[in-house]
Amino acid sequence: MQIGVDTARAVDQRRVFIVEPDEITRAVLQFILQDEIETHEMSSPEEVYEKGQDWLKPDLVLLSAGVVEARGAAVVDDLTTAYPGVRVLVVHDKNTEAPALAALRAGAHGALAKPLGIEAVRKKVDTGLGRGGAPLIQLSL
Repeated sequence: MQIGVDTARAVDQRRVFIVEPDEITRAVLQFILQDEIETHEMSSPEEVYEKGQDWLKPDLVLLSAGVVEARGAAVVDDLTTAYPGVRVLVVHDKNTEAPALAALRAGAHGALAKPLGIEAVRKKVDTGLGRGGAPLIQLSL
């Protein structure tokens, strides 16, 4: 099913990695993005490093604030070091605002607040990929 798909964006060769331990949130983000962007779901940063070898490098990582909470904000630096030029957006809710702020301080490029809506997610991802859209940072530091 394609909802409001921009065909010019659907042929864009950039890819997004979703790093989220929660299977439902991963599926929602995958559903929202899959029609316009090559999207890959992962439950941990280790899967990113495993999949992100050779030709399958991410352009944008949607990183769960839960991962940041469990692993520390250094996970942001690890991703940006492993994949120079990658953009990192932290996906958070009210319960994980503190780890999201820590990730932003550690170099994440923006935050995506739940609840996740189709237009909001696509705009934020488009901005992260340099295709215009909403401002990246919603949280105040």
